[in-house]
Amino acid sequence: MHSLLKRQIRKYLPEDIESHPAMVPFLDAIEKSYENYDDKFSMLHRASTISSDELFEANKKLRKEADQQKKILVSLENTIRSLTENLSEEQLFGENVKDDFNAEDLAAYISNLATKVSEMTTEKDKLLKSLESQNQSLNNYAQMVSHDLKSPIRNINALMNWIMDDEKEKFSATSKDNCSLVSQNLTKMDKLITGILNHATMGETEEHRVTFSLEESLKDIEQTIYVPENISFEYADNLPQMVFERARLEQLFMNLFTNAVTATENVEKGVISVGYEPDDAYWKFSVSDNGKGIPEKHQKGIFEMFKKLETANNATGIGLAIVKKIAVLYEGDVRLESEENVGTTFYITLKKNS
Repeated sequence: MHSLLKRQIRKYLPEDIESHPAMVPFLDAIEKSYENYDDKFSMLHRASTISSDELFEANKKLRKEADQQKKILVSLENTIRSLTENLSEEQLFGENVKDDFNAEDLAAYISNLATKVSEMTTEKDKLLKSLESQNQSLNNYAQMVSHDLKSPIRNINALMNWIMDDEKEKFSATSKDNCSLVSQNLTKMDKLITGILNHATMGETEEHRVTFSLEESLKDIEQTIYVPENISFEYADNLPQMVFERARLEQLFMNLFTNAVTATENVEKGVISVGYEPDDAYWKFSVSDNGKGIPEKHQKGIFEMFKKLETANNATGIGLAIVKKIAVLYEGDVRLESEENVGTTFYITLKKNS
């Protein structure tokens, strides 16, 4: 035993006990209790230190998670406020959105919002199915009407031409003119039905994009339509090679060309020009003519179905409506600038990757 410790113990013992033989095992027991004290104290201190470090790290992690939870709550609160504002409601699900939120409120909000979104999605799906069914019915009806009407119209027109050929010597000049008017109106009706069908089914048929020269395509259209001798076409030098649905693009330009020819057929020297403006996102074109122009009062509704400026020609009032629908189909637009007795320019944009 350490001498100082033994001395302190003996100091408080009576003299008769101090020299008692039983003191020896007693002092040995005390000595054994102090064996490895320093090591045990060191281990205890180390254990305490480790526990403190673990507690510090745990508290640090808890603070971090608490901060994340706060951010999530703030984000959810802002989301609900935004949704509520977009819905133009002062209160949502019976709670005032201006009040402070807590976790239970947010949980209730999210649950109710999820239910409402689910109901809206179900309703939307029903509406889409109904709309799809109605569109299909309308398209079927348009095709049926087109077939049922065009067949007798063409038969009547053919019969009128046969009568004119067989009986033209017996007809008076007035009768001949009337028969000619009947034939013209039958032809106009046939074009009208075709135009309605094209407009109704626009976008229903899938087309594959192909690579082609726009200038070659436009010159093919020029050869297809009727162009009086007093009218010439001019094409910009930078017309592009295109990757696009060719048939729809040709349909768009054919209607614009036909419209421009009608506007310039009475001009001494009519000129129809096609321009192109390079752009990364859109195909941008212009079709200009130096014809009679469009009065300002008619410019706003010129792209509506059956809107036309004159009734004495074979115009159906559908051509520009088809142009507009094609532009919208490709996430673009069409607009015009026109001045009476000066000419008209149509500006067309079509998204390249729509």
